[in-house]
Amino acid sequence: MSPWIALGTTFTASALECVEAATIVMAVGYTAGWRVALSATAWALAALVAIAALLGPVLLLYVPIAALKIVIGIFLLLFGYTWLRKAIWRFAGRKSLRDENATFEKEVRDLRAHHERRYAFATAFNGVLVEGLEVAVIVVTFAAERAGTFLWAAAGAVAAAAAVAGSAFVLRHPFSRIPENAMGFIVGVMLLSFGTFWSAEGLGLQWWSGDGALLTLVAAYALAGAALSGLLRKPVRA
Repeated sequence: MSPWIALGTTFTASALECVEAATIVMAVGYTAGWRVALSATAWALAALVAIAALLGPVLLLYVPIAALKIVIGIFLLLFGYTWLRKAIWRFAGRKSLRDENATFEKEVRDLRAHHERRYAFATAFNGVLVEGLEVAVIVVTFAAERAGTFLWAAAGAVAAAAAVAGSAFVLRHPFSRIPENAMGFIVGVMLLSFGTFWSAEGLGLQWWSGDGALLTLVAAYALAGAALSGLLRKPVRA
């Protein structure tokens, strides 16, 4: 597997998760103060680093490689299915597109209703931790499946976090113009492809063209997703 694929996949997936986390952190910052928002973010990031540092070595040292590939594949299949399903339903018009402005306003209303700094801290902490856990799992799975990809996968996640944080600092406004649905579709296709590839390898299947089979899987899932979006498209009322 090319390191650039690992970097690109984790960058896109991490960017989506970071956008959602940034929306929550900005809402806390505007209502309860930036000190609360940033301290909660720092604690959540520290927890994520500790989880990734503990989870990676445990997987590598104590889980057989065949079983590891199956476990990794199942994780990625679940993540990929969830992301691709949402993207298909949104493209088909049967699920509303995510609106970061609406999410931001909802969080602000909820925070103002409670008037507690502890609640604001917990909201920012949980938002960053929950969104970051998906990123941590994806990075660790890339690292555990094949040596040499950890730095590339981690670099993609760090670059995405830095890009979103920098944009949030400059714009100080929810990310309403990011094509989240298209990005979710791409990430869903990639994760499903990796999950299928590694699960099959763990079960003893030898792919006919080695890592090149990933391209076939990506094309197949992308075409299937596009076809389903068309078939499920909700008719536009006159």
